Amino acid sequence: FIDGLSIGAAFNESILTGISISVAVMCEEFPHELGDFAVLLNAGMTMRQALLYNFLSACTCYLGLFVGIMLGEIEASVYIFGFAAGMFLYIALVDMVPEMNEVAEEASKRSVGSALTTLLLQNLGMGTGVLVLYLLARYQDHIDFT
Repeated sequence: FIDGLSIGAAFNESILTGISISVAVMCEEFPHELGDFAVLLNAGMTMRQALLYNFLSACTCYLGLFVGIMLGEIEASVYIFGFAAGMFLYIALVDMVPEMNEVAEEASKRSVGSALTTLLLQNLGMGTGVLVLYLLARYQDHIDFT
């Protein structure tokens, strides 16, 4: 739903924004849907059942698209983007932080140096991501593709 909401609001902003958000969502959704499909198959579903459930969950994107287009017309895009960004961050961090903790614990069992290297690399990766997003937000008005 959130994916469609973001895409609908983005196309209300401009065609370029809509296309860029659509490509970003597609890059995120493809591996996500493959992972969901694998989990459903592992849970004992048949291929047909897994495809059906995956398809039904993906259909909520169209509902979000419709809502995003409607809300985007009343200048709610800023709030939609903020809400969607918060949801994406929450989902990413819920998956990522436990994995980072597990890797750090395994590294600490090997040696202190390995644990410190792991901690440094994890924080460097998170910091780089935050810096890139900040720079994009700060200088978005100066980015021109024409």
